[in-house]
Amino acid sequence: MSVADENTPAVATENEKVSSELVRKATLTITADAFAKAMQSELIRASKTVRVDGFRKGKVPLNIVEQRFGASIMQDVIGGLLQRTYFDYLSNEKIMPASDPTFNVHQFEPNSDINFEVEYEIFPEIKLQDLDKIEIEKKVAEVEESDVDEMLNTLRKQQATWVVSEAVASKEARVTIDFVGQVDGEVFEGGEAKDFVLVMNENRMIPGFEDAIVGRKAGESFDINVTFPEDYQSENLKGKAAIFKTTLTKVEERELPEFSASFIKRFGVKDGTLESLRAEVKKNMIRELKAVIKNNVKAQIFDGLLANHKVTVPNAVVKREIDNLKKQALARFGNANKMDPSNLPDALFEEEAKRRSSIGLLLSEAISHFELKVDEELVKTMIEEIASAYENPAEVVKHYNKDKNLMNSIRNVALEQQAVDTIEGKAKVTEVKSSFAELLKQNPSMGM
Repeated sequence: MSVADENTPAVATENEKVSSELVRKATLTITADAFAKAMQSELIRASKTVRVDGFRKGKVPLNIVEQRFGASIMQDVIGGLLQRTYFDYLSNEKIMPASDPTFNVHQFEPNSDINFEVEYEIFPEIKLQDLDKIEIEKKVAEVEESDVDEMLNTLRKQQATWVVSEAVASKEARVTIDFVGQVDGEVFEGGEAKDFVLVMNENRMIPGFEDAIVGRKAGESFDINVTFPEDYQSENLKGKAAIFKTTLTKVEERELPEFSASFIKRFGVKDGTLESLRAEVKKNMIRELKAVIKNNVKAQIFDGLLANHKVTVPNAVVKREIDNLKKQALARFGNANKMDPSNLPDALFEEEAKRRSSIGLLLSEAISHFELKVDEELVKTMIEEIASAYENPAEVVKHYNKDKNLMNSIRNVALEQQAVDTIEGKAKVTEVKSSFAELLKQNPSMGM
């Protein structure tokens, strides 16, 4: 049952006490008069809806309502007044809490004031400093025609078929091998396989393993001598020399498709021409390159902000971020078992949650300090960039414009970017010429 609105103020604050750096406690009071009025109002409201045998609906006497439902109604009334008193207190004191409140009601006596203690967290006070000391190495690059050629070749490789070859294995081959691995003359767990298929040049094996296969023909048996890296995941194999007795049973080479109209149309290029595919690929590469450069700068700004500011993050904020990271982790892996995110241990996410929360507080302060407002033109540009990756950009733009939650999300991203851009303008930025290929190595997700 809801608490009836009352005109009588139900708040009287006493000294606010600091129990830790960000935790606050305050003793508040609900006057006896305010409680009585709220209780009477709620009893009248309940009398119009409750059903009691022997009485028509809406005609139950107040004393009967109080007798039957008084305890439950009183609990609701006190709960509502606690919340309202607390919110009045926050409004009067101009406090923005970082956590939900915890209430501790002192002894309750009929016809007496209700004194209670409320505990909550506040946000830390942050003063931006040393923005001009943040050093940024901004790698810049252009998408060259040779980069487009390489990306087109990658597209062909992705659609290639594998054909058995009588030739020796190349660095680009796919091989099938049998092997038995030994360390100190003993076969180790996980070191043996039969009909193991290995696509070369993908760095799946320990250093030196693939090099020993290059130049070999199907049917050959040979030893591969390697040393496990010092940071290898198995403790008993770290830094150990190993011999893999290997037989190469099959060599396959890629057979690349031609740039036929049907092949080109697989990538959404309706006219099926190489010229159009090339233009589309280049446009996507430019968009991705721009995003990578921007993200690299943003990461350095975040590191610089954290280095120059010691931020104490409210526990409630960290906990919310931990919960978000748990949900994201499960979503990333599909969560086929419908696992409850709360079952994941907090410790796995705590460090990253504190980092993200600190960055969020620093950016919020930057937005406030520089009095930034959402740039609607930037919002429009961001939506158009997102839409450009889809087959029907106009429909995507329309979808965003109709969805209030999506628009608010993009506006928040835009405001964060404005804060980052403003800080970049204060920082020491050194541009370093790079290449698309180099940035691709550092950001393997970049590209088609």
